[in-house]
Amino acid sequence: MTVHFIGAGPGAPDLITVRGLRLIKKSPVCLYAGSLVPAEVVAAAPKDARVIDTAPLTLDEIVAEIESAHMAGHDVARVHSGDPSIYGATAEQMRRLDAIGIDYDVTPGVSAYAAAAAELKTELTLPKIAQTVILTRTSMKASAMPPGEELETLGKSRATLAIHLSVRNLGYIERALTPHYGADCPVVIVYRITWPDQKILRGTLKTIAKDVKKAKLTRTALVLVGEVFGQHEFRDSALYDAAHEHVLRNRKTTRKRPAAVRR
Repeated sequence: MTVHFIGAGPGAPDLITVRGLRLIKKSPVCLYAGSLVPAEVVAAAPKDARVIDTAPLTLDEIVAEIESAHMAGHDVARVHSGDPSIYGATAEQMRRLDAIGIDYDVTPGVSAYAAAAAELKTELTLPKIAQTVILTRTSMKASAMPPGEELETLGKSRATLAIHLSVRNLGYIERALTPHYGADCPVVIVYRITWPDQKILRGTLKTIAKDVKKAKLTRTALVLVGEVFGQHEFRDSALYDAAHEHVLRNRKTTRKRPAAVRR
């Protein structure tokens, strides 16, 4: 018996991985975060599967369901939104399973920040603009940020920021980042990205809070900050530059057109 932690992706049912969907289809028990995982994903579970929305359950209750499945010899598809490695609340579940000797594995998923970049048709890293992406959040009702991870510190990097769980904290984000990024730094708010009701708001550190208030967005939104979201002028990457040599492209080697791949 194995518990399969599965990243369902940001919302669109067809953004789950082939592996993740295959595991759901064969698992007799499916536990999923109902507020964030689309119903179409768990609908792929076997017709006689035990499918449970864990949104109202405590950690103890979730583990009890897993233990019951273990006693019956049934695999469990534990389906989380996005990717399990980012704010997935999976680590404490894995710790419990380690303690009671239940096997598990993890299937990654598409995270909201990656889905947002795709929807925006932009890279989060551009030459000479930003080469670092920081995934973070701010302190609100959840646990406090560890020392040194506050936005006042992270902002010194001027990296592209993907700030989770913080759309109601835009006043603080503006105050913390303006000294480093400037008031006119581009900000993008992505609400329920890839869901049918997704919304995308563009603004700046100075203006975005008013736009979000007008749109009445209070949850399930990602805050993206950085110059990459306003840049149309940037140098080409060196990767495909004719002067750039690497093991697969050596200028000293006779140049030939790539051979077509036969299928």
